Amino acid sequence: MNRIYLDNAATTPIDRAVIDAMLPLMETNFGNPSSIHGHGREVRSAIERARKTIAGLLNTSPAEITFTSGGTEADNMAIVRSIEKFEITHAITSRLEHHAVLHTLEYLAGKGKIKLSFVALDEKGHIDLTHLEELLRDNPKTLVSLMHGNNEIGNLLNMDKVGQLCEDYGAIFHSDTVQTMGHYRHDLQQLKVDFLVGAAHKFHGPKGVGFLYINAKNKIQPLIHGGSQERNMRGGTENVYGVVGMAKALEIAYAGMDEHRKHVEGLKERMITKLRQNIEGIEFNGDSDNLEKSLYTVLNVSFPRSDEGDMFLFNLDINKISASGGSACTSGTDIGSHVLSALNVSPERPSVRFSFSKYNTTEEIDFVVEKLSELVTG
Repeated sequence: MNRIYLDNAATTPIDRAVIDAMLPLMETNFGNPSSIHGHGREVRSAIERARKTIAGLLNTSPAEITFTSGGTEADNMAIVRSIEKFEITHAITSRLEHHAVLHTLEYLAGKGKIKLSFVALDEKGHIDLTHLEELLRDNPKTLVSLMHGNNEIGNLLNMDKVGQLCEDYGAIFHSDTVQTMGHYRHDLQQLKVDFLVGAAHKFHGPKGVGFLYINAKNKIQPLIHGGSQERNMRGGTENVYGVVGMAKALEIAYAGMDEHRKHVEGLKERMITKLRQNIEGIEFNGDSDNLEKSLYTVLNVSFPRSDEGDMFLFNLDINKISASGGSACTSGTDIGSHVLSALNVSPERPSVRFSFSKYNTTEEIDFVVEKLSELVTG
């Protein structure tokens, strides 16, 4: 069997139709979108069509979509500039957030810009909404930054309830939706959120491009200065083919979302069932084995302790299986997963994140479970 890719939470293979949409912007329509001549105007039109496409899918105005280099920049822009603009003195987050959020807030707290609070979690890693309300009640001028879908364990946040609490207490709500964008529908006319984030390479688009949704009532200043691009919201020549590719990828994702979700959920459910049948002592981290409370694209598995536990991912790779021990942004380091540490998952048990896409097959799942059984039993 060919090499199997089960690390789609890190990045996804680009859709062929997305490449086809991008190629004309690389080969023919190469003008600078800031130029006023025909070549430039042609490219400017492509950018604005892409913005309109994304806004339409999210049920919002094109003016509320700002293109960025990816999710990390979008998170930083929302957090840093909203704290500055709205004179926020307090922020609430969780210890399970992506480092794009966690490190940014910790940096600002370390500089004395804000007081930082961490909302309590239950044993599965879900947000304690009662504690969140207590923190909001006791702290005016608050920014709440909580991700919709956790990139390591897959836990889903109840966006409606958090959004309502933020509205009730006059807080700003920012959500990193990088893992759920293109996999779940976001209706921004209904969702009570101030800032929301997307990254194209998580839904079969190109790397190096993303966007930030900024609710029209929350006008903020640019994070990157140096030009009037993005309606004066981000300096620098736009990643034109990336933007066009991202819009195409999101369009494809929305068109096939129900079909792809059914397929991918089937793969995840199959893997859960077969792992339980074939490996004694298997555990699932967070709520990743709960199909209703976790991302259908992510399964985080804790395997029985073994003498070769620290070689588990290496052995998977030898067997032509690509998976992750945590977030791709920390792989290759020896610090381990901050998410699993926060949930007190035993470091003596090897944990692996498997993440699926529309391109995976049942044959691949069966092969992976077979190899996992061999690795565990020795």
